[in-house]
Amino acid sequence: MSVLVPLPFVLPLLGAALALVVRRRERWLRLIAPLVVAGVVAAAGALVAAVARDGVIAVQLGGWAAPLGITLVADRLSTLLVTVSAAVLLAIMVHGVGEGAGGLGEHEPGVFYPAYLTLTAGVCLLFLAGDLFNLFVAFEVMLASSYVLLTLSPTRERVQAGMTYTAVSLTSSILFLTAIGLTYAATGTVNLADLSTRTAELPAGTRTALAMLFLVVFGIKSAIVPMHLWLPDSYPAAATQITAVFAALLTKAAVYSLIRVETLLFPRDDLSWPMLLLAALTMLVGTLGALTHDDVHRVLSFTLVGHIGYMLFGLSLFTVAGLTGAILYLVHHIVVQATLFLVSDLMQGLTGEITLTRLRGLATVSPLVSVLFFIPAMSVSGVPPTSGFIAKLALFQAGVDGGRTAAYAVTGVAVLTSLLTLMAMSRMWALAFWRTPRDPNDLPERPHDEAARGGIRIMRAVTVAMVCGGLLIPAFAGPLTEWSHRAATELMNPAPYVQAVLEDR
Repeated sequence: MSVLVPLPFVLPLLGAALALVVRRRERWLRLIAPLVVAGVVAAAGALVAAVARDGVIAVQLGGWAAPLGITLVADRLSTLLVTVSAAVLLAIMVHGVGEGAGGLGEHEPGVFYPAYLTLTAGVCLLFLAGDLFNLFVAFEVMLASSYVLLTLSPTRERVQAGMTYTAVSLTSSILFLTAIGLTYAATGTVNLADLSTRTAELPAGTRTALAMLFLVVFGIKSAIVPMHLWLPDSYPAAATQITAVFAALLTKAAVYSLIRVETLLFPRDDLSWPMLLLAALTMLVGTLGALTHDDVHRVLSFTLVGHIGYMLFGLSLFTVAGLTGAILYLVHHIVVQATLFLVSDLMQGLTGEITLTRLRGLATVSPLVSVLFFIPAMSVSGVPPTSGFIAKLALFQAGVDGGRTAAYAVTGVAVLTSLLTLMAMSRMWALAFWRTPRDPNDLPERPHDEAARGGIRIMRAVTVAMVCGGLLIPAFAGPLTEWSHRAATELMNPAPYVQAVLEDR
């Protein structure tokens, strides 16, 4: 187990180094990178099996016992998210391989593959980090690689978006480092398990101040309203498969960090009023923004913002049921949001357009793409029996079971937001798929080159696989809900986590 836990982080780092060595050999890159990410998926799956068998697994790197050393921790929540994230990263990687092999889009293999593997390493380290400082390191690894990916094939728009993204990210990182320093000054440790006992001894005012500072830090990184304005201006500027990665994982990594910090460092027995208010605002503002834009990527980006509010709602209830719903929503949204952006890439490839007012008649042009859009669109809207319905139903039940007026009110907002999301997706469907088709002469010419056609087939196959992956969530709703419930129980009762990390102290 001491080797297996760091493997999802170490493998992509080694792969990124190897990709830099062979960066001028694109065929090697197209082989090495997917194999490395597939290895991460396999290692993550083995970790899930190990945690199911043995419980929480903690590894002290370098032989330094906690809380002094670097601690990696695998529990039910972290292994679930590492596995789902690695699977999505692999799918998008294969999509990128297809695009590059077909000579389609904008592809810089000597930069794309090393940066993508480094981002994969950062994501896995974040989910497995057992202390605040390495959580910070993981965010910085993700920031460095994501800036490179955002500005691939640089244009004025991408450089401007990259500057906005980096400025906001660095601001939140400075606040994060400040929060870590203040926490260390108050407690003498940054180890999460050790902090779970020490923060309870702090004065109430100090605990509240630290909790609010961490909420701001992760609120910026996860685009919680009113700290969300950077996201719709940054994500749509990137290449579509890069936007799919960002939308699927970067904000969810911040939500995971907020869940981990709030439940370990600042547990409570009642509702969090600030979080409830922010959750309601995030759901409403994000979804209303999606209804007012015509660019498909901006619509999806605002939808992403709105649905971060659902996860925050589950956390704000501070109950096992609420956290179960938040975990289910994390898994659902990682898969479905990435799928929607990959479908938008197919839509753009068919028409050369990404604006709703210029997209039309896609149901006639490509019935397959129509189906591939419809399924995840209904899922993100929460239509039965999709994964979105299952996750939302769990959150609605948790809100009603909370027995507080505030929880009832935010549950009502969540139901309203779900209906507004359905309106936004229906509007996209009506404008892009139902209207009179454009003149075929206005559509981009279909590629005649066999390599390009093969690349398109790979991209479509990946998107089909992602849609099927989204359908697997409701198909296995029982086991997934049980796993999520046990993960939520561990979050609310962190004694096994603390014992696994500090057993040698």
